[in-house]
Amino acid sequence: MKLVVLYTQPSDPEAFDRHYLGTHAPLVAAIPGLQRFESGQVTTALDGGEKTYYRIAELYFADQPALQAAFASSEGQATAADYQEIAPPGSRMFIENVDD
Repeated sequence: MKLVVLYTQPSDPEAFDRHYLGTHAPLVAAIPGLQRFESGQVTTALDGGEKTYYRIAELYFADQPALQAAFASSEGQATAADYQEIAPPGSRMFIENVDD
C-alpha cells in the first residue's frame, strides 16, 4: 500500500524546501509502520505540458490497516497537521494499491 503526495508549485520554493526537508521529512520518517519513504522534486514534464507539481512523496506501508494505524498515531497526526500547514493550494494525496 502506498500513499502518494503531489505538491503543487509553492509561492516560495526555497522556504518550502527548507521546511519540507528540515521539518516535514523527519516527521514522515518517524511514522510507525512506514516501510519506505521517497521524495523528490519534479524537474521536467515529458509530455510538454505544464509542470503542475513541484514535489512528489511516496510512503510505503505493508497494507491498508498499517497505513491507517500509522496515521492514527501521534507521529502520523503531527505529519498530517504539518502537511496542512505547508501544502500549496491544489496539492493532492492518493492511496495506491501497489501491484506485485
